[in-house]
Amino acid sequence: MGKGCITVTKYFLFLFNLLFFIFGALIMGFGLWVLFDNQSFIAVLQESSDTVKVASYILIGVGSLSMAMGFFGCIGAIYEIRCLLGLYFTCLLLILIAQVTAGVLIYFQREPLKYEMSNIIKGMIINYTGQNRTTEHTWDFIQRTMKCCGWTGPGNWSENLSIKNSSKNLYPCSCRNESLSGTDIQEVGLCEHMSTDLPVYETGCMTSVEKWLLDNCGVILGMCVGVAVVELLGMILSMCLCKSVVQEDYTKVPKY
Repeated sequence: MGKGCITVTKYFLFLFNLLFFIFGALIMGFGLWVLFDNQSFIAVLQESSDTVKVASYILIGVGSLSMAMGFFGCIGAIYEIRCLLGLYFTCLLLILIAQVTAGVLIYFQREPLKYEMSNIIKGMIINYTGQNRTTEHTWDFIQRTMKCCGWTGPGNWSENLSIKNSSKNLYPCSCRNESLSGTDIQEVGLCEHMSTDLPVYETGCMTSVEKWLLDNCGVILGMCVGVAVVELLGMILSMCLCKSVVQEDYTKVPKY
């Protein structure tokens, strides 16, 4: 390979590694959002299931590793260090295999995950008191903003222990339909109504929540596909550059 081709390959590889670093940062940022977010449906799942937490740690780990590999790939490309280029290629291959494996597992575990999510929400509704500021208030926020009530419908709230054991006509305040007459609107907790005809939304949150999850899965899928494309191009360019470097010259390694 001529010197000009080597130079072009080197700088193309540098640009791809820079993109790889950025995509890694995005994946790590999404993992951190999943882990620390307390204002969306993710917070409800985190409280009752370790699956979401494990997934967030995996995203953070993959993102961090991707950023590190992007950095070392840039160093290997600029200074033409064959050992770094070979290590870079091997790690990219392992990451790509891990991503494909994770994608296949998630695809075939869709129904069990959906069943687990349904059980988590129904269990939270049964034990709802309005005192848990993380999980219950997040669910209140979801019902209020999505204008829905319960998981499959407002009938889910008839299983709530506080409502079942009370002689009053109680309902979750976040289910309050503002277009209907009733008591003053509150954001959290249980509210009382004078009649059994409760002023609540009639639709469940399952459809809206599933749509929200699918929309966010699309974002994750888009990022993963982008990372995979960059990984493949980076692997090809790293091998081309590695073969073009005849002899390792460790004097090129920057000294700090």
